[in-house]
Amino acid sequence: MPSAQQLLETLVSHATVSRDSNLKLIQFIEAYLDDYGVPHTRVENDDGSKANLLARIGPDVAGGVVLSGHTDVVPVDGQPWTSDPFTLTDRDDGRLYGRGTCDMKGFIACALAQVPRWIEQSLERPIILAFSYDEEVGCLGAPRLIERLMADYPRPGAVIIGEPTLMAPVVAQKGITTLRTTVTGRESHSSQVNQGVSAIHVAARLVTKIEDIMGELCEAGRVDDAFNVAHSSLHVGKIQGGTAINIMARECQFDWEIRHLPQDGFDEVMVSFDEYASRLEHELKQRAPQVSIRTEKLIETVPALADRDNREALSLCHALLGERGNEAVAYATEGGQFQRAGLSTVICGPGSISQAHQPDEYIEVDQLEAGSDFMRRLGDYLTAG
Repeated sequence: MPSAQQLLETLVSHATVSRDSNLKLIQFIEAYLDDYGVPHTRVENDDGSKANLLARIGPDVAGGVVLSGHTDVVPVDGQPWTSDPFTLTDRDDGRLYGRGTCDMKGFIACALAQVPRWIEQSLERPIILAFSYDEEVGCLGAPRLIERLMADYPRPGAVIIGEPTLMAPVVAQKGITTLRTTVTGRESHSSQVNQGVSAIHVAARLVTKIEDIMGELCEAGRVDDAFNVAHSSLHVGKIQGGTAINIMARECQFDWEIRHLPQDGFDEVMVSFDEYASRLEHELKQRAPQVSIRTEKLIETVPALADRDNREALSLCHALLGERGNEAVAYATEGGQFQRAGLSTVICGPGSISQAHQPDEYIEVDQLEAGSDFMRRLGDYLTAG
């Protein structure tokens, strides 16, 4: 029976950066499950280059527990790693280093390590493994995974999203939408500013408005102190435009995001920007009819996870971990997508989010042990009914 650390070593060795295929990792997990006679199903993307994986241990009945984890990791390019990011490294400091150790292959390893024990137990309700692709680039794989789960399996009773929370139940997360705004102006010589419309100057006004919207939300009392950033946040991360210093820019483009509170929603936050952009475009068209301001989604909105309809999942966590405070997080997960499908969902997994995406990412050995203990208790709990 392999340990969680041994399995984590193999999982980390598969460099499943989101831009690349995850199929070799999926094949490894499939072969591992085959060794124990566990049925499983692939749910592929359009071109078959990536796959989600569903597997069931235990009876084919309703009320099971879904253990959800993503198989992809963020890139290591340009980060100052002091060891090979795709080799699990034990430096005898109580930490295991490698890309994805905490985010979130540690959780997957803890679950897989318990499969040999689970199949020997008389589970009264099933444990369902749900491993996705492309979470890091917009939670792209989960919708197909959830659709297949709801179509082919009896309705689960609880979903545990194994993102790193130091094994504390998280009941709420913000949603996220990433956007691109393209401004088209009218070129002219920079000495003739009355003849042109600088797309860069227009973009600057829009960027300032984006920041102003955050202040307006706070002034309106749209805050939730459960989050460490208590309001919906708007942020511009990238901007480019113009051709030369003495030419009024014809085009400027910027990429930005909205991380909305569960009670706000994307549409409610976006309306202020859309109204301002529409007024500004109308005003500038009086000077130059070709002026335009166009905003598009780069990914579909990843829904927030709200602290509601989660009694079964939360009770399960409390039964296995003991009563403890429930938390909210500003980062996005697949939790809101499972909740949108009507499933009781919480986030709970080993490791700290402060290590995610960092050079020399690590998971503490005691957190891996805590995750393994959670999995052992889960099997016992479902056996005992």
